[in-house]
Amino acid sequence: MAVNLVNTKISTQVLHFQPGGSPASFEVTVVNESNKFASFQIEIIAAGGSENLGSNWYTITPSVSAKNPPGDSTKFNVTIINAPVAGFIGKMNLIVRIFSLELRDEDRQLLRLIVEAGVGAVAMQVELPTREFSTQPQGLIKIPVRVFNPSQLPASVSLRPIGIKTQWLINGDEILLPVAPGAKAETSFLCQLPIPEEVRSQAYPFTIEATYTNGLLSRSREGIINVNPAGFIDFECTPEKQQIPASRPWLPQLQVNSTTYQLECQNHSNLSQQINIEVKEGEEGQPKCFWEVQPEFLALNPGENKNLQLLVSKRRRWFGFKQKLGFKVKAVVPNHKININNENQYLQLIIHPILHPWLQMGLGILLLYLLWFLSWLNPNNPFFGHRRSVTFVQFNGVGDRAVSSSQDQSIIRWNLAGFSNPLINQDDGRMSKGAGKSVRVVRYKPVDNDVVAAGLENGEIQIWDVLGGDAKAKANFSFDKADRVLGLEFSQDSRFLFSGHGSGLVLQWDVNSALLGDHQSLTKNDSCKDVKFLVDCKDVKFPIYSLTLAGNDKQNLVIGGRYNNLAIWNFPQNKLWKVPYNPPGSQNDYVVSVDSAEYKPYILATADNMGQITLWNLKQCLSDNNGQCQVIDKWSDGHGGKAVRSVALSRDGCYLVSGGDDHRVMLWPLTKEGGRALPNGREIRKERQKFNSVDIKVVKKRILIVSGNDDHKVRLDMRNVDNNAGCKE
Repeated sequence: MAVNLVNTKISTQVLHFQPGGSPASFEVTVVNESNKFASFQIEIIAAGGSENLGSNWYTITPSVSAKNPPGDSTKFNVTIINAPVAGFIGKMNLIVRIFSLELRDEDRQLLRLIVEAGVGAVAMQVELPTREFSTQPQGLIKIPVRVFNPSQLPASVSLRPIGIKTQWLINGDEILLPVAPGAKAETSFLCQLPIPEEVRSQAYPFTIEATYTNGLLSRSREGIINVNPAGFIDFECTPEKQQIPASRPWLPQLQVNSTTYQLECQNHSNLSQQINIEVKEGEEGQPKCFWEVQPEFLALNPGENKNLQLLVSKRRRWFGFKQKLGFKVKAVVPNHKININNENQYLQLIIHPILHPWLQMGLGILLLYLLWFLSWLNPNNPFFGHRRSVTFVQFNGVGDRAVSSSQDQSIIRWNLAGFSNPLINQDDGRMSKGAGKSVRVVRYKPVDNDVVAAGLENGEIQIWDVLGGDAKAKANFSFDKADRVLGLEFSQDSRFLFSGHGSGLVLQWDVNSALLGDHQSLTKNDSCKDVKFLVDCKDVKFPIYSLTLAGNDKQNLVIGGRYNNLAIWNFPQNKLWKVPYNPPGSQNDYVVSVDSAEYKPYILATADNMGQITLWNLKQCLSDNNGQCQVIDKWSDGHGGKAVRSVALSRDGCYLVSGGDDHRVMLWPLTKEGGRALPNGREIRKERQKFNSVDIKVVKKRILIVSGNDDHKVRLDMRNVDNNAGCKE
């Protein structure tokens, strides 16, 4: 005979319930007849119960009993809050099911429920069959609403959308919906969105609130309307055609070199937009112009209309005919879902010469003079050479040519014979008329001197053919477009090129593979393996300003930079150590120039922006790798305490040349030990602006010094070799 482990008693066998009145309740007492601890739960089952109500027509307290010991009892309170069957009046049976998961046993009790006629309204049930809608501006949305009346009385419900603007609703912001007892009714709100400028692309949450007409009971459901991006941007340039000067071009208006175009942008979309402007030259090979967009970008809210200005400037020619230039101006937005009307605008610019053609013809004699004045025969020609500050100069290996770079983005070869013979053109050709950014440094390839490496402000390195006169660089290297190149140095065999950057990176490039078109990777460092022709990279943790190779094997790269840092990288062994520099520097102090002597590779010269020049003997520290380098000589009064921007040693280590912010170039004869032979040096040249770069070459019995400074000029000075200097062994 089976033993009943669950013993149940209910407080009543008949229960009366009136919908809309007070809830009806009864108690259930459960006794644990087992021999172990157990918890109990209760479930009420009504024949023909409403699917809409589910189990929400009653409540049980507690929902689950605590674990009771054998023989103990638990009391549950059951409250009827709704009729199990919507609209039902009469008698129905309820089954009270008591069960325990631990005992795996249950007990059932029967209860008679008498449902009487209701005395008031019962809360409606509101449902949104679709709760999320996606549309575009001016789109039509149908929001269906379903209402269920669980009471025994007919009801009239007021439905209102909360959170949706009234002007968006086509059939009004209120619907009265009659619902029969125990029945469902359905209706819908029609929503028409406005134009894009008036409705932003975002999520709009809303609530459908259902209220009895007497206002006593209410229910609500939430939904959301997602408005997708839509609309367009209007872009227009006025006027499309301009000229410089704007009026009376026959007059020599010397100061008029620019014009302005108005760029109008109007946002007809539902997104806030950031408008950027791209400007490109219309035809390949047309003269370069300087242009600027003010402001750099526009932030436009929906419906806003704002203007930018495109300022175009070009140095006008004195002679010749008018120039017709074209520009392609393009408006760009980050969100490609929004179209731009007339995103490409084609502008024309006519640039008249300073002297009108008829005036040129009337000034024949003056024209001949001006032709001479503007030719290479005139060494003071303002249109000859560089247009902006000269950043770097270097001799070739023979000493008959030199190369220079400038902030005007150009690289120029110089025929040194032209500096002493006026019949020979000094300008031996331009390797780059517009490199793309300011050129910070140039270096001849040591073997053959047939190519030049140029380091640019935008982080790019270009390799140019010295003799070929190509319009394009033979090779290009780039690691980071935002990391400017401040130092370059070729390896002794010319196979590799080292570049120093403002970020503190030193990069080793395979120049030979690039020039020969060999794409086989020689990468030694995993962090560099994805960059073409990049062999190795080293982060020295300070901005780099100058590089040079030192030591007999030329396998030690000396690095100078910010905070007066001086470091040595033995790249075959991948060893890096810092050389103590005195004085140590702050963030405004820099070792700006380093150079070594080719025939005395342990002699090193450094210069900093505090005016100090230091001569070093690296023999001990290169052999021990301990950073203890011997200071041979140092002085800070060579340039009046002002910054020394450049130092260079002759190949034999007998002469040092320096240039700085005191507008002077100084020559320092050296002893065979590497110290100064003369305490005060010799002043070679003094100009009105500071010198940025110098180089020295001893050819036969002549000392050649090339220099470049902020007045845009490259200069050559020559001195006789001092036979009494005592440098030679």
